[in-house]
Amino acid sequence: MRRILLKLSGEALAGDRKTGFDEATVRGVALQVKQLVDDGVQVGIVTGGGNFWRGRTSENIDRTKADQIGMLATVMNCIYVSEIFRSVGMKTNILTPFECGSFTKLFSKDRANKYFEQGQVVFFAGGTGHPYFSTDTGVVLRAIEVDAEVILLAKSIDGVYDDDPGKNPAAKKYDTVTIEEVIAKNLQVVDMTASILARDNHMPMWVFGLSEENSIVNAVKGTFTGTRVIV
Repeated sequence: MRRILLKLSGEALAGDRKTGFDEATVRGVALQVKQLVDDGVQVGIVTGGGNFWRGRTSENIDRTKADQIGMLATVMNCIYVSEIFRSVGMKTNILTPFECGSFTKLFSKDRANKYFEQGQVVFFAGGTGHPYFSTDTGVVLRAIEVDAEVILLAKSIDGVYDDDPGKNPAAKKYDTVTIEEVIAKNLQVVDMTASILARDNHMPMWVFGLSEENSIVNAVKGTFTGTRVIV
């Protein structure tokens, strides 16, 4: 693969802590991504914000303002994760769809492509920049814009199931599932808006557990044990 977009959920970054960051987890991600970059794979990163804030965390805050807080949570996550990446020897840049002063640079496809060609890991923070759209939609949108070959969804769960495996021990895990089936059965790989965007633009998604050893590297060039969502 030449170019991938990796989505890291906020909860996965928090590890067992559930909130904030688990530095060992993030460093483990960084070391895996470095292997890929060293082998010539161009890597983009999108992080969720759930380790800090979710758009509907409070019923007393206007939805637009709540979503804006969530966007800023993803910016904080990207700044932190990108610094851990730098600590293991990678070059990084953070792009956002809105101005953040000197913290980030404004997103454009040309700018992202320039950084990719320089061997940098490109972080896409701030979602779409608009309320009512999740980071799921943001990751699919950016993957399409920068011509990624696949979206890797690194989650706290090891694939796509026909039911919640935390509540139903008999839930069946899919090895492969079509995006049409994901939409029809509301399997919640990503939200419905993101699912339809992926379907209409033929963007495949691979879902796997971040906690599994070497899971990111294996997803790209080893033994993949998660679920492939095909289009």
